[in-house]
Formats: sequence, structure tokens, C-alpha cells
Amino acid sequence: VILLGGATGRDGVGGATGSSKEQDETSIHTLSTEVQKGNAVEERKIQRLFRNPEVTTLIKKSNDFGAGGVSVAIGEIADSLEIDLDILPLKYEGLNGTELAISESQERIAVVVDAKDKDQFIHFCERENIKAVEVAKVTDSGRMQMFWKGAKIVDLSREFLNSNGCAKSQNAEISHLQKLENQSEIFNEENLIKILSDKNTASQKGLLEMFDSSVGATTVAMPLGGKHQITEMEGSVQTLPVLNAKNVETVSLAAWGFDAEISSQNSLIGAADAVVESVAKIVAMGGDYRKIRLSFQEYFEKLGQNPEKWGKPLASLLGAYDAQMNFGLAAIGGKDSMSGTYQNLNVPPTLISFACADGQKKHIISPEFKEVGNNIYHFYHQNKENGLPDYETLKEVFDFVHQQIKAGNIVSVKTIKDGGAAVSLAKMCFGNHLGAEVELAESQILEKNIGGFIIESKTELAHSQFHKIGKVTEGKTLVINKKAFDLGKLLSAYTQTFENLFPTAEPDRIEINIDEKLNSTSPKNIIIKKHNIAKPRVFAPIFLGTNCEYETQNAFRKEGAEVTSLPLINLTKSLLEESIEAWIKEIDQSQILVFSGGFSAGDEPDGSAKFIVNVLKNEQMKSAVHRLLERDGMILGICNGFQALVKSGLLPYGEIRDLDENSPTLAHNAIGRHISQMVDVKVVNDDSPWLKGMKNEVYTIPISHGEGRFMASEEVLTELYKNGQIATQYIDFEGKIAHGMPYNPNNSLFGIEGITSRSGKIFGRMGHPERFAEGLLKNIPTANYHNIFRNGVEYFK
Repeated sequence: VILLGGATGRDGVGGATGSSKEQDETSIHTLSTEVQKGNAVEERKIQRLFRNPEVTTLIKKSNDFGAGGVSVAIGEIADSLEIDLDILPLKYEGLNGTELAISESQERIAVVVDAKDKDQFIHFCERENIKAVEVAKVTDSGRMQMFWKGAKIVDLSREFLNSNGCAKSQNAEISHLQKLENQSEIFNEENLIKILSDKNTASQKGLLEMFDSSVGATTVAMPLGGKHQITEMEGSVQTLPVLNAKNVETVSLAAWGFDAEISSQNSLIGAADAVVESVAKIVAMGGDYRKIRLSFQEYFEKLGQNPEKWGKPLASLLGAYDAQMNFGLAAIGGKDSMSGTYQNLNVPPTLISFACADGQKKHIISPEFKEVGNNIYHFYHQNKENGLPDYETLKEVFDFVHQQIKAGNIVSVKTIKDGGAAVSLAKMCFGNHLGAEVELAESQILEKNIGGFIIESKTELAHSQFHKIGKVTEGKTLVINKKAFDLGKLLSAYTQTFENLFPTAEPDRIEINIDEKLNSTSPKNIIIKKHNIAKPRVFAPIFLGTNCEYETQNAFRKEGAEVTSLPLINLTKSLLEESIEAWIKEIDQSQILVFSGGFSAGDEPDGSAKFIVNVLKNEQMKSAVHRLLERDGMILGICNGFQALVKSGLLPYGEIRDLDENSPTLAHNAIGRHISQMVDVKVVNDDSPWLKGMKNEVYTIPISHGEGRFMASEEVLTELYKNGQIATQYIDFEGKIAHGMPYNPNNSLFGIEGITSRSGKIFGRMGHPERFAEGLLKNIPTANYHNIFRNGVEYFK
């Protein structure tokens, strides 16, 4: 049994039981060690390891480390074991045997391999810069034994462990169920604005943008869609991450469902509705409900021995089970916590339903209105008299919607929840700033309706459950039952609720403008050589924290390049030296050197790319990079790679050198947080081989970074502009240089998104063109491919 990944510490000791403990104001001081601490850099290395088929074919069984640490992850991996706790790699000294046995330190995995494969497996781990040690042996004793400092400290029979200990029974009494009171507000502008600004309904744009939503080049729909990136997607849709694929059609859909208000009144109906909501969202995105599998997350108050309290999770489970049986859908896992009590406060009965399914990329749709003149339909889900969902009608409707999406008739679907049909209509209008004019029953306009839909269709829909209520309009007005609402006013209410907490605009911005006539006015000599290389070689070094290597390499491969990549290995001094030597050999054999995006060494402390820059300033590496440039090689840096090029001097100076107080830099975004969204960039200079033939073209591409603000004095910026080194700029919808949010996400000076060296052979940018492929980012109507990779490869061909 081999343990690989992170080291063991006291973090997470007691976490398994801690998740069901009652907390108070002293808990932060007395129970802080129960909290697990993630390590994204180590996790990424393990992901890479497990994507290698040579590795996975050696593994007989594997367990991730979670609750119980070694005791569970290794203790359950085979019937009979001898575990040596002294071998565990440690974060620090001083841990006792119990702490070693139950620590839940993260990013650790236990694997079982054949004894003859041990050395080979550990070597594979080493090649990915992962520490791996043999920590246990499988025996035939029928016992799980642990040893620490030469002493046997655990010796339990598997027969006892398999019995799960003493059986326990508990009385439960379901006495808390109430008849639902779903009173909708009187329909008027005041109430519509109140609901749009309610915390359960309002836009979470400033929060959503803090998470990287396009990494991996698998994102079929961004979290926020439409030209203006406002309409929230119904869930997540990703293509399967197949290595070296040119086009992947199979997608994975995921969505959730839960309503605290309903569950507080009636946890049985609340759980059933949670399943309905999660399933409806999958259908709204183009999925087939029959392919769905479910997973439940339960969270309840401290139960003790109180039968009435135990009745709440029992009722929730019965409600979810009823939904499963009626839909014919299985649950494949779940997680629970019974610690939702803090002094006299209790969480509402909580069963969150997560639905996932496979589907086809070509059938995925998004909820923002698409085209003026399209029909708008309403499906109102009428619950049964007992308050439970009408499953037969829902299944019929879900089937019909799926078939109409496949036929290309239905082009957008929005589920109905808080604020009823009116809020769903408003959200559908926001994304592309299209209006709507509809007529529907007054009682249904603001009524919460789990399972209901608003649908946009290009054709007439012939189905008794769907009522045509109106059309998509061109104006910036939402008209409901002849009452007109200004979409700008509604949008303001929708977006302001969390603005102070999660801002969507920078507090201050710097605006620098330079005369457009100065662009590329300085004399220059761009040397273009003929290489006639049938299959140019690209080397993509992988640093600790690099996370965009797969999509970057794939972008070059699709254009006919031969791509190699090697991780930096720094487990020991000798391995680090070997790693640098291997990199130099690759650089000397390559025509293109590419630095992919990511978070170099976790971007801590004080800024990004320092780790990469330190490696580049190694004298041998520095010489290899300069040799590459001397023989007309080219360099590309994207996002974190761009940061490395700027902070090493390669940009704008064309060589690795020390910087001075006048050197440009990339600083923290002016808004003070990470931003992931789509941006429009314009090519303003195409003297570089990377950009040849693209001048004045506009591309809509993903960005995702926390430090992308290009900063320099106005004098330096003017010099770069005259030199023709400012390559790409952020622009607004009118084609003007953007100086701040939402078009220039970091307040980069003079709208700079990317620059080149004077020779044009080195190009760095913050945007991620490698994350686009046909059929991805479908809810961004202008998304397109800035194919700098083809230009780079073609230069050498």
C-alpha cells in the first residue's frame, strides 16, 4: 500500500466527528484543528498523475483521504493490513500515534499495487513531483494492525470492523409537517423590484466571477450568459476532458435544488421539490431526465434522542425517496451532517438534491432570450392536493421539452422559483437586453412554482400543458399584462443587493489615453525567416501551480505541432538539477516555448510568477532561452505565463534581465479580487508572427486572473505604442478602448491585454484563447477563436 501526495499534520484531527458536534463561541479556539486544509497545487499534481494510463493500470484499488484519515483510507483498503505510521511524511514533528492514525490532512491518496510494481509506481509519482512511500502491506491475518515507534497500537479483527459495532435503533416521530403557505405578492412594480433585489433572487455576479469558470477548455456555457453576461445559467455543463481530443461531443450536466422556505414548513415536500428542481434544471439545459443520477446533501439540527427532531430527516428522506421512485432515478451517494445547531439557532431541515447526467453538446441551450419575435410559453406546475409534485405531468413535460430542444424549436428555458414567472422573464431579458410582452394569469405572475418553466420557442408548441403567453421584443421593456417595466430599472434592483459585499466595479480607475496616430511610428525591423519545418516542436514547461497546460498543449497539437511537456521536480536538490537539465534539452530542440496559465506556487506571498521567474533566471535556463531567441524561436505566455514574461524582462525587453523602477509590471486587479468572465479584445498591431493578418479583428475570449493590471508610466506606455508592441487591447461594445469594468476587468492601463517584444517573436497576454473550441461558451453570442496557435506553428512550416 503506497501513500502519495501531501504530508500529514494535525489539521483535520477529529474532523469526522466534528462535523456532527454542537458548536459554540469557543469552538474556533478549541476545535480549529478539526478543519481540513486544502492544497490546490498538490491536488493538481495528483490529477496529472491519475490521467496517465501507465499509472492507473498499475492500481488495484485506491482511496482518497477524508474522514478518519489513515484509519479509514488505508484501514478499509484491504481485509488484512500492517500499517507503519512511522513512514508517513510529516508537515512537522511531534505527532503522536493517534494523531497520525486519524489526521485528515488533505491531498493524500492510498493505492494498492502489486509488490513487483512498487518501484515503478513510486517512480511515476516522482516524475510528477509527488512524494510517495510504501506505508502498509496486505497480509492474510484477518486483522487491521497499526505500528508506531515499534509498538503495535491498533489490532482489530476485520470481522469486528465489518459488523459496524453495536446496532442502534432510534424512535422517530413525524409531527412537524405543515400545509404550505405559498402566498404570492400583489403584482406591481414595487413588489417586482422587491423580489428581484431579495437575497434569494438577486444577482451574485461579483461572487461568481471569483471562481475560474472556463479552465480546462470544457465549459459549454458560462455561469452568466448573453452579450452582457447577466442571465444566470441553470447549472454547469462541461465536455469530458479527453486528452488530445479535437472535438468532444459528450457533456456532463450538473444542477442543484433546494428551497429553505418550503423545507422549513414541510421537509417531506421540501425534499421532493428539491429533486424536482434539480431535475428540471437539467431538462432546461437540454438534458434527458431519464439519464439523471442524484446525490443528496443533508444538514439538520442536533438531533439527540428527540423523536420529533429525528422525524425531520426521516420526512426529508421519504420525500426524496418518493421523488426518486416516481421519476425512476437512482441516488448514487450523499453526505450528511447533524450539527446544524448553534446555541438556540437551528438550520432549517435541509436536503439538497444534486442532479447529474450525460448529454450532447449540440443539444445544450441557455436561458437568456435569443431573438426578437420568438414565442414565449409558460408551463405552470400544479402540485397535487397533498402538496407533492405531479410526477406524471412533469415526466410528460420533461420529455416534450427535451424532444423540442433536440429538434431545434426550443432555444431557451428558465425554471421558475422565487418571484414566479415575472422574475424568470426579467432574468431572461437581462442577458441580451431584449424585451418581452406577455399575458398570463395574475395569480401566477409572482408565485413560486417549483417545476414550472418559461420557454422561448422559434415555432408554435402543440401541447396542452404549454400556454403561449407572448413574444420576445426589441425594446428595453418587460410588459406583463399590459403593465410596462423599464428593464434598466429592474436590472439595477437585481444587481445592487450584493454590490458592497461582492463589487462588480472598481472603486477607482486610472484612465490613460494616447494619440492613436502614434501607433507603430518608431522605425523597426521585424525579421521573418523561412524554416520549412514540417512539424514544429513546442515545449511547455509545467511549474507548481500551472493549471492550463492541457488546453494550451492541445491548441498547438490541433495545428500540427509536436508538443512535449515536463513538470519541474524539486523533491530533492539532485532531482531539481536533473529537471532543469531536461528542460534545457527540450528548449534546445524546440522552436516554440510556451508558458501556460495557472497560479505559480499558489501566487503567494506578494504576487504571482515569482517562482517561474526564479527558474528563468537560473544561468543555464537563461542561456537556453536566449539561444532559442537567437535561432529565431518564439515564446508565448498566457495569463500566469504573461506575468512571468513581464517580471523576467522577456517582455517588453526581449531578454531575461533585471528590472528597474521604470519597468512595466502586472499588478492586482483594481477591483481587488479574482475575475473570471469573457472580454472583447482588439488586435491593434499585427507585426508579430503570432498575430499576422489579424489587425483590427475583435475576439471575445475568456479571462481568469487576480493580477492582470498592466501598469507603467505614461512615458513607457507611449514608447511601447510607438514601437508597435501594444498588441491587443480591451474594448467596449462600441469598439472604444475600455478603461475599467465590465469591459476591462482589471483597469489595465490604456486597455492593454497583451504586448509583444520589439522583434514580435515574444507575445504575452492575459486572455485565454486556448479555452475556446467549437460548441463551447455557447451562451456568449460573440465568443470566437483567437487562433494565435496556428500562426505560431505556420511560421515555422
